[in-house]
Amino acid sequence: MDILRGLRQVPEALGATVVTIGVFDGVHRGHQLLISEAVVRARELGLPCVVMTFEPHPVAIFAPERAPKALIPLSERARLIEQLGVDYLVVIDFREELAGDSPEMYVRDVLAGVLGARTVVVGENFTFGKDAAGTAATMRELGKAYGIEVVTVELLNDAGVRVCSTAVREELDRGDVRVAADFLGREFAVTGVIERGAGRGGRELGYPTANQYVADISALPADGVYAGWLTVVDGAEKGPIVGDMEPGVRYPAAISVGTNPTFGDARRSVESFILDRDADLYGRLARVEFVGKVRDMVKFDSVDELLESMARDVETTRRILAADPKNPER
Repeated sequence: MDILRGLRQVPEALGATVVTIGVFDGVHRGHQLLISEAVVRARELGLPCVVMTFEPHPVAIFAPERAPKALIPLSERARLIEQLGVDYLVVIDFREELAGDSPEMYVRDVLAGVLGARTVVVGENFTFGKDAAGTAATMRELGKAYGIEVVTVELLNDAGVRVCSTAVREELDRGDVRVAADFLGREFAVTGVIERGAGRGGRELGYPTANQYVADISALPADGVYAGWLTVVDGAEKGPIVGDMEPGVRYPAAISVGTNPTFGDARRSVESFILDRDADLYGRLARVEFVGKVRDMVKFDSVDELLESMARDVETTRRILAADPKNPER
């Protein structure tokens, strides 16, 4: 998949296309349905499939106080979209393009013009153009004028709940990573570089952790301890891992999300204790997937209480992961 930063990078020789449009934060099951429909239409017509997305989120530009937490960074969004069979990802920055376009300009100049859209696939709640004045119905009417077939995909509902990025964030805020995973179609994950923390986990407690610090604009599960998997995802250019781990392999982990109230650490982090492994992971890029919740975050009165709880957390983590259908040892 080719990633094009802005409309100016779209090649003139692109020709006719099938296009779908959206932020696609999380690339959840509803997004997957929409993008897959566009891919199917493109294959039927023998045309490239183009996804037009936005970075940063448009709300972060027009109403930053209401900007939602990002479920995944753009790099992960691109990786997941590519897996669906898309040929081109066009990344639009509203600060530079499209923000002032009327709905007709949007269709005439961008879809029919730059992208050569023969078919456009949108969700039934789609809005576009200046002040979000255009709707899916507007798109259909304008499509007729500019020779574009417009396909509207119904929103996906799960037991009466609309599958959307907002619903995923709400479940993460509750700490319910299982329901969030149902909406996403995969486990919620955090991807980031492993950094040095206070060093207390391994030095003083005997539980060395791989620490990741995410930006304030990124979504995380509610503070607590979770069972999950850690995978080092950087490539061979980083070389082998020092220790008994390998890149690309999922390892079981007990994962703490939040600050460290017992020791007064203020930075919110994702700290993964990898079970039964010993490796130097500093500077490596890792993906941490959340499978189930172990407990809420608690402030302990003593280190002994903390150690007792951590031992229980590890055993609970083993039980949760033993039942995970994706456990390679099942």
